[in-house]
Amino acid sequence: MTTRRLPRRHGTESSTRETLLVAGALFTLYVVWGSTYYAMRVAIALLPPFLMAASRFILAGGLLFVGLRMRGAALPTAKQWASAAVLGALHFVFGNGLVAVAQRTVDSGVAATVVATMPLWAAAIGTAWGDRPTAREVIGLLAGFLGVAVLHRGESLSLHSVDSMALVLAPIAWALGSILSRRLPLPAGSMAAAAQMLTGGAAMLAIAAMRGERPLAAPTFSTVGALVYLVLFGSVLGFTAYAYLLRTTRPSIATSYAYVNPLVALALGALAGGERFTSEKLMACLLTIGGVLVVSAPWKRK
Repeated sequence: MTTRRLPRRHGTESSTRETLLVAGALFTLYVVWGSTYYAMRVAIALLPPFLMAASRFILAGGLLFVGLRMRGAALPTAKQWASAAVLGALHFVFGNGLVAVAQRTVDSGVAATVVATMPLWAAAIGTAWGDRPTAREVIGLLAGFLGVAVLHRGESLSLHSVDSMALVLAPIAWALGSILSRRLPLPAGSMAAAAQMLTGGAAMLAIAAMRGERPLAAPTFSTVGALVYLVLFGSVLGFTAYAYLLRTTRPSIATSYAYVNPLVALALGALAGGERFTSEKLMACLLTIGGVLVVSAPWKRK
C-alpha cells in the first residue's frame, strides 16, 4: 500500500505573501506619495514651509531611527552621517523644502507634475558629467520639459515668480542628490533614509529659525491631520515601502511611482482642494510622464 504525498504549499504561500506585499508597497507609493502634495498645501496653512517640513522629517526620521535601532540596525558612522547630511540638504532642504515654499501659491497637481521631471534632470546632469545621451533620452528630455513649458504657457506656472522658480529648482536638487547617493557612503537599508531625514530636518529647523517662522493659525483638525498624515504615511510608511521595493523588485518597478503621482495629485487637488482642472494641466502631466517613461523605462537591445 502506497502513501499519497501531499503537495507542499509553503512555496506558494510565500510567493502569494510576497506578491501582496509588493502590491501593497506599490499602492502606498502611488496613492500616498501622490496625495502628499495636497497634504502639504493643507499643512502650510498651519506652519510656514520650512517649519512644516522640519517638523515632518524630524518626527518621521526619529520614529524610523528608533524603530530600526530596536530591531538591531547599526548606528551610522561619522562618514555616513556626513554623507547623509549632504543628501539630506539636497533631498529635503532644497528638494522637499522648496516644494513646500512653492505650494503657497502653486497648485498641488502642478507641483507634482514639475517634481516628476526629476529623472529627466538626472539624465541631463549625467550628460553634463560626460554621459552621452541616446536619441531616445533626448526625445524623452524634450517631451518632459515641453510639459513644463505648457504649464508656463497656460499660466499655471509663472517662471517670473519666486515660488515657481523654487519649484523648478526642487527636482534638480533631488536629481543631484540621487546621483551623489551612488557615490557617497551611506548606512544600509532604511537607516539611510532615517539619517537623511534627521539631518535635513535639523537644517530646515535652523532655516525656519533664521527666517523667523512661527505658526500661522490656530491648529484645526484638517491642518493637524495633514501634518500627521505626512509624518506617518508620507514619510515613515512611504520610505519603508520604497526601501522594500528597492530590495525585492527591479528598479523600474520601484520607481514607477513617478508615472502615477502627478495624476493622483492632479485629481485629488481638483476633487478635494477645488483646484482648477484644465486641459493644459492634463497635457503637461501626460507629456512629463511620457518623457520620464521614455528616459527611465527599460528597453530591449538588439
